[in-house]
Amino acid sequence: MIRSSTPRPGSRALLAALACAALAGACTDGHDELQVWMEQQRREVKPHVTPLIAPRRFDPQPYVSAQSVDPFSNQKLAVAVKREQRQANSLLAPELNRRKEPLEGYPIDALVVVGSLAQSGQRVALVNVGGQLYQVRVGDYVGLNYGKVTRITETEVALREIVQDAVGEWVERTSTLQLMERSQEKGR
Repeated sequence: MIRSSTPRPGSRALLAALACAALAGACTDGHDELQVWMEQQRREVKPHVTPLIAPRRFDPQPYVSAQSVDPFSNQKLAVAVKREQRQANSLLAPELNRRKEPLEGYPIDALVVVGSLAQSGQRVALVNVGGQLYQVRVGDYVGLNYGKVTRITETEVALREIVQDAVGEWVERTSTLQLMERSQEKGR
């Protein structure tokens, strides 16, 4: 007779059931010890909880600055400009007493120098703003910061602007507008 080494299907189930029973018995023996230890620890440990601090009472404060001047208002700027006008050595006083020119309504970064030419021995810059072409000469004003044209070359227009520094004083600043190349103009 030939014996097969594979166990029968019924014996596999019997072996699995015996293994499970042995494991269950082993787990329940340690479980009772664990329960006793947990109860002992609960009785011995007395927790110490620090009491919470009572919250402070909130006293709302009325907003009293509602009646004062807004620091960003045009009214406050107008007062500062008038005070600056009254000073004898003010940079701003002569600028406020003259008529504004058309290019003073545009920021400097909106102005594009597209060329220059000589007219009656004087250099003239051609400036494009919003599709309009303007002729700019030395002494003309451009930009929002009282920018006066001081020099015109073939490649740039030099300006003297009057701006406020960090402390609020009016100071002169120089800046330039560079000639815009055709390839740069298309990408703009």
